[in-house]
Amino acid sequence: MQVQINTDHNIKGNEALAVQVRGVVQSALNRISDQTTRVGVHLSAESSLKSSQNDKRCMMEARLEGCQPIAVTHQAATLDQAVDGAADKLARLIGSTLGRRHDQKSRRTDPPPPGPKLAEE
Repeated sequence: MQVQINTDHNIKGNEALAVQVRGVVQSALNRISDQTTRVGVHLSAESSLKSSQNDKRCMMEARLEGCQPIAVTHQAATLDQAVDGAADKLARLIGSTLGRRHDQKSRRTDPPPPGPKLAEE
């Protein structure tokens, strides 16, 4: 699973931040990472003032095999809280999406595709 991290002009992106965010994402999506091809993480702050509450925002977009991309957003007072909240939301959303997809496949009522015809003796 590839994790791509982007920041806005109010947040300084560095390698330590990238390692931390990748770790949170990989930990949250560990059990479903084989079906997730890529996760985009977008970190932003509504203002550059440190006194603003809940101004840190984390948006995560996951691309699953055979599905449209899905995205979640979480706002919090710190980047750590925003990333943790978004990762939890994304894990729940992916789990429910994959569960729904599995349920739909098991409920199919169309006949199976025709197999090769066997010669009768």
